[in-house]
Amino acid sequence: MEKDNTTLVLDFILTGLTYQQEWQIPLFLMFLVIYLMTMMGNLGLIILIWNDSQLHIPMYLFLGNLAFIDASLSSTVTPKMLVDFFSKNKMISFTECMIQFFSFAIGVTTECFLLACMAYDRYVAICKPLQYPIIMSNRLCFCLSVSSFGAGIFHAFLHTGLALRLTFCNDNVIQHFYCDVEPLFKISCTDPSINILIVYIVAGFIQVVTITTVLVSYTIVLCTILKNKSLEGMKKAFSTCGAHILCVALYYVPLIFIYMHPRTEQSSGQDITFSVFYTIIIPLLNPIIYSLRNKKVIDSFVKILKRNI
Repeated sequence: MEKDNTTLVLDFILTGLTYQQEWQIPLFLMFLVIYLMTMMGNLGLIILIWNDSQLHIPMYLFLGNLAFIDASLSSTVTPKMLVDFFSKNKMISFTECMIQFFSFAIGVTTECFLLACMAYDRYVAICKPLQYPIIMSNRLCFCLSVSSFGAGIFHAFLHTGLALRLTFCNDNVIQHFYCDVEPLFKISCTDPSINILIVYIVAGFIQVVTITTVLVSYTIVLCTILKNKSLEGMKKAFSTCGAHILCVALYYVPLIFIYMHPRTEQSSGQDITFSVFYTIIIPLLNPIIYSLRNKKVIDSFVKILKRNI
């Protein structure tokens, strides 16, 4: 009788962002502009690096991969959110939900590893400049990039596979603007304890490893810079690393808060705010921060402008 009275859910409803009705059009226009600027900035950076042979070195190859991930992550979340601003039912099928989460998990995980790779690259460049061409060869850069994407795909398969074991009945309202595991756990009819444990263990391990790599790399870099008595050298090193440190801080703080902090009833609203920040705002800021603080990127952009004028 219990099974007969249970309705299995085939579609979900995304509540989206909480806002008053009069804010619908302004928010839609704001996020549309942000999305267009994000795509233009990241795809433009990829084209810039691809067309300028002087930028075909590990630092900029990692930056190109980061721009690709940011564009993909933004495209996974933002278009559906924009459509839902004017959608009455805000429905998403179970299959679409799993595909969205799978793509999202790849992007988030890959970006963590790419940021760690970029930190290691700066460590070698500043602390071992004479050995840099040997250590950070194109082959190693390629292997690190492929490994980052491979780790992202594995992590996405792991959590998506575990999400498929969950069943959803009666309640199909996801308190979020995209499909993520935490809101899905709350409406699951199946006990999600195993899923939650795996999230804490695996996602926690990834964040600890990548953050430790970044912190250790930049601690050594900072010590090396302080030993350098040349003011010009110190300015150059701080300028090169400053953008990366800023992007890492902006990315990891909301990520740690959402997936690693203890769950409370009041945290869902904060989770949505932080999610907006690292899925929509960070992909916009990354190309701006890296481009404005990087002389080679600016020079390459100016060169292309002069060539086409």
